[in-house]
Amino acid sequence: MKRAGNIFFRSLVFAMLLFGCARSSFKQKWLKEESPSNYIARFETTKGIFEVEITREWSPLAADRFYQTVKHRFYNGTLFYRVVPKFVVQWGNNDTTVFPKWRPYKLPDEPVVQSNLRGYMSYARSGKETRGSTLFINLNDNPRLDTVMANGVKGYPPFGKVIKGMEVVDSLYAGYEGKIMSKLDTLQKYPALFMKQFPKLDKINKAYILR
Repeated sequence: MKRAGNIFFRSLVFAMLLFGCARSSFKQKWLKEESPSNYIARFETTKGIFEVEITREWSPLAADRFYQTVKHRFYNGTLFYRVVPKFVVQWGNNDTTVFPKWRPYKLPDEPVVQSNLRGYMSYARSGKETRGSTLFINLNDNPRLDTVMANGVKGYPPFGKVIKGMEVVDSLYAGYEGKIMSKLDTLQKYPALFMKQFPKLDKINKAYILR
């Protein structure tokens, strides 16, 4: 019992450090914020800085949601939990305090206008109208992601591209390929235990709108 209590306490402290720093609480009015037609977001990570330029006309709803989440510090402290060399790097918010407040507000699907080329960023999804928080950047030209049918939806529409620091994206730790996706529940419930299992994962220290 004492050992279980210690694990819980360490997990709680770790969660506060990993997820609790500089996070804003959710307000529904944020969902009405419309992004500029073009803007740049900066990610300060454990491997360095990269910047993404967003073009709203490629996927307006995605550009708006990304603007809302980054502006309100949704991704601060989040992990790059899926890195597949020569394919994609993926991340999202697994904080049990913040994520559930955003989760109900999924985005309607949009057509693919721009191809999933190296350095381009899209939302991941699990079916119709499920975009909203999990992102990926293409590490290679992946045009098949423009037209692939998955769970009744065609393609993953990019809405931005890396314009600075692609070498940082390329350097994110990829040694746990194939081992993490089945463990994401552990990240949510026992983050200290998760990080003990996967200590080399890189993370976002801070993400914000640059201009």
